[in-house]
Amino acid sequence: MGIDAIDHYTILADDVDASRDFYVDVLGLRDGERPPFDFPGAWLYVGDVPTVHLVGGRSKGATDTGSIDHVAFRGSGLSAMRDRLTAADVDFRERTVPGFGLTQLFVTDPDGVTVEINFKADDT
Repeated sequence: MGIDAIDHYTILADDVDASRDFYVDVLGLRDGERPPFDFPGAWLYVGDVPTVHLVGGRSKGATDTGSIDHVAFRGSGLSAMRDRLTAADVDFRERTVPGFGLTQLFVTDPDGVTVEINFKADDT
């Protein structure tokens, strides 16, 4: 018994459509099925997992998430992701993790959330 995997994270989106477009068109997640909640939002999938939940219509001051700095995804196709971000005119920062050969790309979503994408050494 214990934690097996990350399930999802929720973003209080100022503009659900803009945030959905960023995660789908820029990062490559898939817009998918979402329960019929009585508030606006979207569920964005990595494979079959609804990993990013966007929620609209809620004040960001209504919650306190503490010290969360960023969220991270494992990626593949480093060169293609660089090209995708550049084509979408999305600024990114790139860093190599010393001793691991892991390459990281950092982007900021429309709501100010830092998203890290990690690429294994054999993808660099």
